[in-house]
Amino acid sequence: MSKTVVITGANRGIGLAMTKLCAARGDRVYAICRQSSIALDALNVNVITDINITEKPSVIALKLALTGIKIDLLINNAGLLISDQLAGLQSDLIRQQLEVNAIAPLMVTEALLDNFSVGGKVAMITSRMGSIADNQSGGYYGYRMSKAALNAGAKSMAIDLQARKIAVGIFHPGFVQTDMVNHQGDISADESAKRLMKLMDKLTMAETGVFIHSNGERLPW
Repeated sequence: MSKTVVITGANRGIGLAMTKLCAARGDRVYAICRQSSIALDALNVNVITDINITEKPSVIALKLALTGIKIDLLINNAGLLISDQLAGLQSDLIRQQLEVNAIAPLMVTEALLDNFSVGGKVAMITSRMGSIADNQSGGYYGYRMSKAALNAGAKSMAIDLQARKIAVGIFHPGFVQTDMVNHQGDISADESAKRLMKLMDKLTMAETGVFIHSNGERLPW
């Protein structure tokens, strides 16, 4: 049975791979991005452009664009990674990552809550770099902090949405070969998308709020 899926950051990388996969299996996809791409335009999906998820007017515009659309799955995938170290930290770059990676996914989800079907799902694409217990190498202050904040917000959201039977998945996609990491990952975006969609498909209220690797491993906070 086809579903209605909304995906942010859908113009490239993991977002594009998930969009492609959902379209291929017959889902009705709404691909959200600031600017489309040739690859995204080639897919038979609904592309909504000029959406900057960190800006309130854009979130309102997205809500209006999806008026009357019942959502089965919202995938908050858009993200930003800026490499930084202790020497030379820049607060504006840390703040920018917090806005994109942690705050925006919550605001987008909140704005679209009335669109969710019974049994709808929210997927937060996070990172194991947001795990405090798993941090063995330091650095990446803004990215680690922003993903830890996303994990905390997603966990609270999972609790708050229990009464509405909306499950929240908190997923690490793996070390994926995308532009974000200069294609240095150990799995392709297509493989990551397959893993992630499998997890999202089987996500139930019993697993809501769980922090999990795309390979199925449960991750520490």
